[in-house]
Amino acid sequence: MATFYSLAKSLTNTKLAVAGLFLLLITGVAGAEDPKQLFTARAEKEFFRTQAQYQAASDNSSNAWNFARACFDLGELATNKTQRADLARRGIAACRQLVAREPKSAPAHYYLAMNCGELADAEAPSLAAYKLVHEIEREFKTAAELDDKFDYAGPVRNLGQLYFQAPGWPLSVGNKRKAREWLERAAALAPDYPENLLNLAEAQLKWRQTDDAEKTLQKLDALWPVAQTNLNGAAWEPSWAEWRGRRLATRPEADRLTPEKKPAAPRP
Repeated sequence: MATFYSLAKSLTNTKLAVAGLFLLLITGVAGAEDPKQLFTARAEKEFFRTQAQYQAASDNSSNAWNFARACFDLGELATNKTQRADLARRGIAACRQLVAREPKSAPAHYYLAMNCGELADAEAPSLAAYKLVHEIEREFKTAAELDDKFDYAGPVRNLGQLYFQAPGWPLSVGNKRKAREWLERAAALAPDYPENLLNLAEAQLKWRQTDDAEKTLQKLDALWPVAQTNLNGAAWEPSWAEWRGRRLATRPEADRLTPEKKPAAPRP
């Protein structure tokens, strides 16, 4: 349910504004105007729950990677870089211990990469953050080799986003060819997961591949109501808040690049 190096970080304000409007419409409560408090409270509750399980049985593999997942999720909502870095280091430590015991654990490598990404974000710009990018790439690749369908093709999705968002050589690992390869692969592996199609459509629009982007957006439009039924509940609300904002932004961009086409805007 997570993506590092996604556009979510640059769309945080939009994400929360859309979430607030959505929650207000369905609940009618004023508290919906500040969804970040709600999302953070839930993430904190999950963090403490998984932390207690991990501390009670740290040799249990699922306890370890679920705690690392909770570290990442809470870190995404952290209000400052110090808190984000602290949470990321906790997740990294849990995953490193798990990788040492179970080197073929896809979740261990996956959440190690996710939390390394969180730490890089907290420490950027710095040489330490730059060095972490190569570890992130390596760990996502390992996770993909072990289980490329984990977390709705998470390792593949995140590699695609890493190559898409990172600066190119010689500064970093950004690479258009690799980004296209991995983003297309993620969409093929888990076509029923909205973020895989969103990532691909956004990249195609940036690359001015308008016909391909239109086809991807049409697939997303068809998938949307089904995904809303299948991926529901409180745990999914932050993801849907982000996806709605990003989806609403893609159509105007597609129309701007192809003004001769006038498709109807998607429903929020």
